[in-house]
Amino acid sequence: MRQDEVVEAVVRALRKAETSLPEWVLEALREAAFQERNPVARSHLQLMLENVRVAEAEGLPLCQDTGLPIFHLQIGDQARLDFDLAEAISEGVRRATREIPLRPNVVHPLTRENSLDNTGPGMPDLIVDRVKGGALRITVFPKGAGSENMSLVQMLNPADDPFEVILRAVAERASNACPPLFLGIGIGGSFDLAARLAKRALFNMPGKTNQELDLLRRINSLGIGPMGLGGDTTALGLKIEMAGCHTASLPLAINFQCWANRSATEVLI
Repeated sequence: MRQDEVVEAVVRALRKAETSLPEWVLEALREAAFQERNPVARSHLQLMLENVRVAEAEGLPLCQDTGLPIFHLQIGDQARLDFDLAEAISEGVRRATREIPLRPNVVHPLTRENSLDNTGPGMPDLIVDRVKGGALRITVFPKGAGSENMSLVQMLNPADDPFEVILRAVAERASNACPPLFLGIGIGGSFDLAARLAKRALFNMPGKTNQELDLLRRINSLGIGPMGLGGDTTALGLKIEMAGCHTASLPLAINFQCWANRSATEVLI
């Protein structure tokens, strides 16, 4: 494959992710709107679906916060890449920023100087896995600041109940993260691994284990509802990823995602 093919694929993926939602996310919103008993909450869910319909029809970003450029790259062990893949992804982000267009969100963490093209030190964020085969699978997850700012990592005491901590955190933070939410949860590992587990959990939604379904039920029983105005639907889905941890620690990370759970994938051979 060629560098220009990767650049074009990144632009296509970003355009799709910014102007539409995956079908499984739309189905979760439709089901929530159908089952919601609170009329105000139901109205908000219906407006979210209408927002997506208009954005897709007009080819416009469905949220003014077009997010940080986060990519999950699955690189086949037989894929031949005779070019700088990171630079190709960056060039795709620069082009997408101009052409879609995207809001320039990336700034230097101290000077706050804006790069104006959504690239910079460590950006785009590339999460890379090696897989079998000869394909390159590029998935983009634009991540807005409203939900990202509510995310957290805590080093718990091993005797703590992480699920009670999760419930308290959601109760305190959910209304500021544009609910209904999707939650990626990382339990175990090290300080930084827990955070990466939580991000990866968002990639692998929806969770279906009894533990995940019970936690989702408990979160929705909080009654926070869409946009924090009350209702049955505080979260639409969650996924838990775990890793072994030190006997003396219990890392926990929660990555909040707003209702606009955006992603899109391009596969190159």
